[in-house]
Amino acid sequence: MTDNTLDALAQPAKTGSRMPLRTTMGLAALALLFFGSLTAHFTGNAFYLDIATRLTILAIAAVSLNLILGYGGMISFGHAAYIGIGAYAVGIPAYYDVYNGLIQIPIAVGICALFALVTGAISLRTKGVYFIMITMAFAQMAFFTMVSLDEYGGDDGLTIFLRSEIPFLDMEDNLTLFLVCYVSLLAVLFLVHRLINSRFGMVIRGARSNEARMRAIGYNTYVYRLTAYVIAGAICGYAGALYANFSSFISPDAMAWNRSGELMFMVILGGAGTFFGPLFGTAAFLLLEEVLSGITVHWHLIFGVLLILAVLFMKGGISGLISGREGGDD
Repeated sequence: MTDNTLDALAQPAKTGSRMPLRTTMGLAALALLFFGSLTAHFTGNAFYLDIATRLTILAIAAVSLNLILGYGGMISFGHAAYIGIGAYAVGIPAYYDVYNGLIQIPIAVGICALFALVTGAISLRTKGVYFIMITMAFAQMAFFTMVSLDEYGGDDGLTIFLRSEIPFLDMEDNLTLFLVCYVSLLAVLFLVHRLINSRFGMVIRGARSNEARMRAIGYNTYVYRLTAYVIAGAICGYAGALYANFSSFISPDAMAWNRSGELMFMVILGGAGTFFGPLFGTAAFLLLEEVLSGITVHWHLIFGVLLILAVLFMKGGISGLISGREGGDD
């Protein structure tokens, strides 16, 4: 694979003017999310607006995980740590009456990027199950660190009394918060799409397929993979900052290993390595959570069985099912 080959691969494929079905379905899902949320707000159904806001935030986190898991083949089992760190980066300044969003959000993104840089530099020197375990270990370190900080609530969590103050935006208004989250989701989807279809993205995908060959032709795959890992951590940290504003409460439970598992479920269920897969998977996860939790408190068991069936019989997840073939890179 030469530089010219990478340039060719980075160009969009010319498959005619017809839009792929899963792209159409993805755009329809985004439109439904937007107009459905507006309808819920103006008809007084605050519950459904909250569900939509939570969906957009978790979708942002899932898109960030898809960047390294689906496209880069890096199976991180500690990705939820960035949600927790990003949320605490909003909650701790708020504890000291600092509510300026232009301070809170950059802190959240910056700390998560730094955490990803340090932990990724170590984790990416391992492979396979060792990488999975070390990413989980770092996430558990962050988890127990926040549990031990009694000043900020410890295991009981930390209440945030006011949302971030951003010029020209009333974040206390639930509709405004949803619109901020929705625009953020669109921006993150666009960013990841551009990254993956650039030469940088082609190296990441090439390293997933055959890292030794990519190194042999002169690419420092470690640097590329670490850069992708840091970008994913920063994006997930931003999702954590939004989550803190949405919930007005944050606890170490947000960064527990099972939360990372849920993010992985969303990516795999929707279709790892596909553009709209994280969105489909997040929507399906929340729908199943609402339905199954109303049936039994042991809904995780049923969901686990459904996930196993999906992995066995839905190649490429929901995206693969929609396209009628095995899900691949978009």
